[in-house]
Amino acid sequence: MLAGGALVAATIGGAFGGDEPDEAAPAVNRFDADRAFADLRYQVELGPRPAGSETSRELADWLADRLPRGRTEPLPGGLQNVVGTLRGRGKPILVGAHYDTKDIPGFVGANDGASGTATVLELARALRPGRRACDREIRFVFFDGEESPRGSDDFLRDGVRGSRAYARAHAGELSAVVVVDFVGDKDLSIPREASSDPALWQLLRAGAERAGTIRAFPPRVTGAVLDDHTPFQTAGVRSIDLIDFTYPYFHRPTDSLDKVSAASLDAAGEALVEMLADLASRTCRSG
Repeated sequence: MLAGGALVAATIGGAFGGDEPDEAAPAVNRFDADRAFADLRYQVELGPRPAGSETSRELADWLADRLPRGRTEPLPGGLQNVVGTLRGRGKPILVGAHYDTKDIPGFVGANDGASGTATVLELARALRPGRRACDREIRFVFFDGEESPRGSDDFLRDGVRGSRAYARAHAGELSAVVVVDFVGDKDLSIPREASSDPALWQLLRAGAERAGTIRAFPPRVTGAVLDDHTPFQTAGVRSIDLIDFTYPYFHRPTDSLDKVSAASLDAAGEALVEMLADLASRTCRSG
């Protein structure tokens, strides 16, 4: 991902860095943060996972085995997206994250790669119980090749390869896209990224209110970021990107396990469960 336009200027402070009143534990418990953190740890312990590497392919197979109706979809250049589906009716909601890491020696991407992937994988588990036939379809996509290759000087041209390919093939089928990226850092604060759809973001904050994790989503707007939501926006699909882009270990080998927490995954995950369950159930209420 790459910042575009104004520099991101959110201020981090407190447990989640927000500016809402202090709060206790989340008000709901549908997202298993311990299991998500174990999935994050598994990825980090695999080591660097640059697109096209043997380790990346190993992770892709591992993810496909754990998604509902999971499968891999080949991409040009030996890459592959990993896709799962909770079946339903109406135009699907896509929930995505990238599972590759930047090709930097020693870079394991605990936050940048592993946190989003672990969160989306746990969302697929959390949203499955109690699903009705009338609920909207939800697709879970782990994008390959989000990071631009080493030596590239044009992120949008050389990066977001998996999301660009998926948008080219499927954007017209989708109702909304939710991309989950930097959500694991201990000082979590996720204002709305400027290009993220305001109405969708309000639904996310409403979900965070119900979940009791609103402090992780302060009522501010930060600079636009180029990320896996960008190809879908270009194709006209309303999209949001959950990314705490003030993370100080961005693209550094110090983006390691000690910089992330299960509590942060839980804050994002519980809010997303609330938001996505609400969006999915609206097809039932509409008759």
